[in-house]
Amino acid sequence: MLKKILITFGCLALSAGVSQAAGDAAAGEKVAKKCVACHTFEQDGKNKVGPNLFGVVGRTVGAVDGYKYDESYTKLGEQGAVWSEEELAAYLKDPKAYIKDKVEGGKTKMTFKLTKDEDVQNVIAYLATLK
Repeated sequence: MLKKILITFGCLALSAGVSQAAGDAAAGEKVAKKCVACHTFEQDGKNKVGPNLFGVVGRTVGAVDGYKYDESYTKLGEQGAVWSEEELAAYLKDPKAYIKDKVEGGKTKMTFKLTKDEDVQNVIAYLATLK
């Protein structure tokens, strides 16, 4: 019975848009400090070499106003691609490979990778709090 309740709760949480990030947001905030050379995280924060990441989870790819994206991101956004937790996980592990896989001849300026699965999940948990 408890298992059935937990499964039902999980389905309700997913349908309500509740974050299912398995990571630790506080640990993710610490890992994200590696990203501040290129990104900001505050609401209405400025774009730098990379776009502002406030509200990135659930946002259409290539959709930050005022940021000049590589054409690959624009194409993905036009196709309806969204930065879900799953897509972010694949992207953060290897941005260049992710873009090449999604867009024929795709290119990106982002070269930084998060190599540890735990860091990826923690960063995504942190990003999911930025709403």
